Amino acid sequence: MVDIQKIPSPCYVMEEELLRRNLSLIKSVKDRAGVNIILAFKAFSMWKAFPIIREYIPCSTASSIYEAQLAYEEMGSRAHTYSPAYTEEDFPLIMQYSSHVTFNSLSQFNRFYPMIRADGNRISCGLRINPEYSEVETELYNPCAPGSRMGVVRDLLGNTLPEGIEGFHFHTLCESTSYDLERTLVEVEKRFGHFLPSLKWLNMGGGHLMTRKEYNTEHLIALLQQFKAKYPDLEIIMEPGSAFAWQTGFLLTTVVDIVENQGIQTAIIDASFTCHMPDCLEMPYKPVICHATDAVEGKPTYRIGGNSCLSGDYMGDWSFDQPLQIGDKIIFEDMIHYTIVKTTMFNGIPHPSLALWSKDNELVLYRRFTYEDYKNCMS
Repeated sequence: MVDIQKIPSPCYVMEEELLRRNLSLIKSVKDRAGVNIILAFKAFSMWKAFPIIREYIPCSTASSIYEAQLAYEEMGSRAHTYSPAYTEEDFPLIMQYSSHVTFNSLSQFNRFYPMIRADGNRISCGLRINPEYSEVETELYNPCAPGSRMGVVRDLLGNTLPEGIEGFHFHTLCESTSYDLERTLVEVEKRFGHFLPSLKWLNMGGGHLMTRKEYNTEHLIALLQQFKAKYPDLEIIMEPGSAFAWQTGFLLTTVVDIVENQGIQTAIIDASFTCHMPDCLEMPYKPVICHATDAVEGKPTYRIGGNSCLSGDYMGDWSFDQPLQIGDKIIFEDMIHYTIVKTTMFNGIPHPSLALWSKDNELVLYRRFTYEDYKNCMS
């Protein structure tokens, strides 16, 4: 049982037992389906927890030079790297830290493949493809929206692949189901299927939320096994991020003031939506607060306001059994995946601390942030 009295506020707290539960499921899918599942840093990169991750999954995917270096140094393996664009300045280090490099365009491949070939072709090169099909409804997260900059559409690819392309990578999902993947694979085969027998690997990207309670993992395993039977020489790679840290922890905050305007009560906390929970505003989605519900007439009801000067730094409304008081704790559930990696120090507001609630029921405080962290970001 987590003892919130031991936790500084604000603080992101990951629960080790919940993380291990997710990891066990992911490893089971990996082993039973005979595919390679790797961790996407874009959703979860709390590297002090990587020793736990490595007990189950040894590899990761990177979207930038820093993520690739983190994979090399803290996961102990070279990254599967994809970026919308590489630069001459960064690419030598991308090569140093990567086992696979996926290019977003043919022009990027033609520009940088000579460097890989000169290095002895120790890196497996791939091309991101755009099947022009996605069931993601939020435009901000839809990589296959009309005019998308992500990946090569079929019309731009000839009948033969350039020498050096060994794999394809597509990413069309976001917190999606195995049935979304099934329909996506139909579109991938329709447009790019004749290339698949000649490739070494196919990376199905992220968005496979296999640790969500309603997700049908048996259907996923059967789907992957059928696909592998159709293309027996093709290595299947999946790189979910959210699935690893889904519902593994929370953000603990404290009420620091309560203000009222035109009958609306706002509880201001010592954290910020725009700084510390940006996905809530971007997606948008309303997070779950422990021991609170959606607004119920007759019950104490509040907006929750952040402590930045952005007028829109709030969400609402939640009802509580008792009126809130200054000093009360507000716990936002499921705040480990994506949330932490998107935090900023806008307004000079510190990041929440980072901590693990261990399986031995002890708080392991990974990091508390200071003025020097803010100042160094500005220097």
